[in-house]
Amino acid sequence: MQGSVPLWRLLELTADAVQAVRAGQSLTAVLTRTPADTRAAVQALSFHSLRWLGSATELRSQLCAKAPPANVDALLTVALALLWPGEPPPYTEHTLVDQAVTAVRHRLPAAAGFVNAVLRRFLREREALVAAVGHSALGAYNHPLWWVERVKRDWPRDWQRLLLQANTRPPMTLRVNARRGTGAAYVQRLAGLGRTASLMNDPSLGAVSHTVVLGAPCAVTALPGFAEGEVSVQDAAAQRAAVLLLGNGLPPGARVLDACAAPGGKTAHLLELAQLDLLALDSDPLRLALVQDTLNRLALLGPNAGGSKVALKAADARLPRSWWDGRPFDAILLDAPCTASGIVRRHPDIRWLRRADDVGALARVQAELLDALWPLLKPGGRLLHATCSLFRAEGQDAIDAFLQRQSPATVRLDPASPGHLLPSPDNGLPGAQALSDGFFYALLHKT
Repeated sequence: MQGSVPLWRLLELTADAVQAVRAGQSLTAVLTRTPADTRAAVQALSFHSLRWLGSATELRSQLCAKAPPANVDALLTVALALLWPGEPPPYTEHTLVDQAVTAVRHRLPAAAGFVNAVLRRFLREREALVAAVGHSALGAYNHPLWWVERVKRDWPRDWQRLLLQANTRPPMTLRVNARRGTGAAYVQRLAGLGRTASLMNDPSLGAVSHTVVLGAPCAVTALPGFAEGEVSVQDAAAQRAAVLLLGNGLPPGARVLDACAAPGGKTAHLLELAQLDLLALDSDPLRLALVQDTLNRLALLGPNAGGSKVALKAADARLPRSWWDGRPFDAILLDAPCTASGIVRRHPDIRWLRRADDVGALARVQAELLDALWPLLKPGGRLLHATCSLFRAEGQDAIDAFLQRQSPATVRLDPASPGHLLPSPDNGLPGAQALSDGFFYALLHKT
């Protein structure tokens, strides 16, 4: 039970969410339409189901000679994913089977006996069935076959580990607002409230650490000072962007472009660390509103911005004629659109929404952005290219191609550029212990 909402109803809503993802809708959009009193529970159940959707889909194929109607199939697949031995189920096996069958009775009563028989057979023969499902790439790794093949090609030594780690739950990592406090002080504050947390001491994240990893995730409303702008949720690898771009420091009032700013986490981090004349650009006005909300919560706009000047504009960064005033930038952050293949632990629907040809299409957009923005940079300026992707086509390959398009006398790749940060212990984040997401960073200097 979740409050007064019975589990069978939560399973229904979860099945609807999974069915919508299979049809191409993002889970985030689906959850906004989910009743508020069920949203948190449905999100948790959907995350679990989507992480094990490949195994559950293969299992259902083995257990059923013919797929049941789509709405029943979604319920059956969700139940099998929740019963899969990949991680402890959120409810007892008996309860899950009973409530899944109840949910089917509300949808198609005639199918209740069939679903009950399938689920109970799985529990009886689980060991053999799990072994059989593991013979297929979909069943073993819970990613589409094209995704498995691409990771295998890009990371031949690490591919299995990367795919399996993508099914684990991510930590909840915080960024303490540097204008309001330090990570060490916030860890002590949490301890006083009975919450365990650790400080991530990593020089690549700054001389004074503002990165905190919670011992257990919680709602942001439970974080002291969140509403007041003292802390934000941001992965450790994402926190490297602002530190890399600022380097040893930009002069006060330096002109900075955040070219693909939404939802605003990196924009805010830049303003927390430096006094800037910053333009936050995004092609989607609705997503740009998220940047405004973020900066308002953190008090980084107007007279409370610590001397920074901030402008927000909805425009396509690839078309500077439509938005650029002709004044060159000292620094540009290009957090480019990508497949988001490095953050699937946090967004398990991504792997089921992406298609193989998305990689090439997004790599072309990244190339267009690099080519359009590079001329806007001052000589002596710097551009940080970032993607939250594991795929080399959206990382090192893209930067290698860009460098080949430029004169060697006009561009220099900073040797401190991290390149690909894999979600693994050797990802360049000392002490991270496989906590961070997958990212790519290349810091380019205009000479």
